[in-house]
Amino acid sequence: MRIRVIDLVITVVVTAATVVPVALTAPWDAIALAVLASAPVVWVWRAPQTVGLVVGVATTVLASVYTPLLLPAGPLLVIYVIAAESTPMWRAVCALATVVGVTISLVASGDDDFSTYRYLAAAYIGAYALGTSTRARRAQARVVAEERAAAAARERTRIAQDMHDIITHSVGMMVVQAEAGPLVVHADPARAAAAFDAIAETGRGAIASLREVVAALRTVGVGSVRDLVARMDGAMLEVLGEPRPISSEVDMTVYRVVQESLTNAMRHAAARTVRVRLQWHERTLGVDVVDDGRGQVNWKAGGYGLIGMRERVMACGGTLHTGPGPGGVGFAVHATLPIG
Repeated sequence: MRIRVIDLVITVVVTAATVVPVALTAPWDAIALAVLASAPVVWVWRAPQTVGLVVGVATTVLASVYTPLLLPAGPLLVIYVIAAESTPMWRAVCALATVVGVTISLVASGDDDFSTYRYLAAAYIGAYALGTSTRARRAQARVVAEERAAAAARERTRIAQDMHDIITHSVGMMVVQAEAGPLVVHADPARAAAAFDAIAETGRGAIASLREVVAALRTVGVGSVRDLVARMDGAMLEVLGEPRPISSEVDMTVYRVVQESLTNAMRHAAARTVRVRLQWHERTLGVDVVDDGRGQVNWKAGGYGLIGMRERVMACGGTLHTGPGPGGVGFAVHATLPIG
């Protein structure tokens, strides 16, 4: 593995800070120990424990036999790296070894000045704290990156669900109207014309909605449910309670739950009537869609359907319950979403 330029620069600085003061006052063999107590830090990022052992022993022997180091640059750098990079076990071992090494060197050198202990303790604690801070910042950066990746994944899923909802809803309604038009084109021209007008209006609405999704706009929500229901024959809306402010995610989810339920009721369950109810409570919003069609068996098994609806509701912190309608007739969807 190649040695980085920054590693070489740091090693030169650490070695100079260690060797120069020793060379001015100690013999050549002390200088060799000083080099051993500093130069190995060039590999500290690759093998911190091994480098720490070599540097620590050399520093302890140097301070015990020859001269105490005014600034133990090599051990301080090792302490920093181990605090920043190593596991809790190795951090504990390093801290214990440092205490033992410093104590041995001070006792062996005959230095009974308590201020030296305080100075060295402050230096080592400072290096360890700096390493810990670096580790914490990196951990936080990883968490932020993971959160951003998760948010991006959720957004991609949301867009996919929106595309599915828009396309299946709009195309499904267009198919229903297109199939009904030819049947009444001669017997009831006015009704046939209305069916074709509905196809055109649904198509224009689908194009507009697709543009909104592509532009990542959230312009549909609870306020659009009334228009959504009004566009469907046999659909009725009931709103209970006082509307309250809700998040954009919940707002969009309410619309998509109603849209998906209506689409499946009309397209797959052959429902004649669908009742939609929005019930506002102090902390929750209840969404009920009940039809008189053929039930869950007619819901789309693949794609997003019920699974996508459930995931969307759960992503907002809500719950979704589905099953037979009242008296076992039709199909009922009930979502409870948090508000406020």
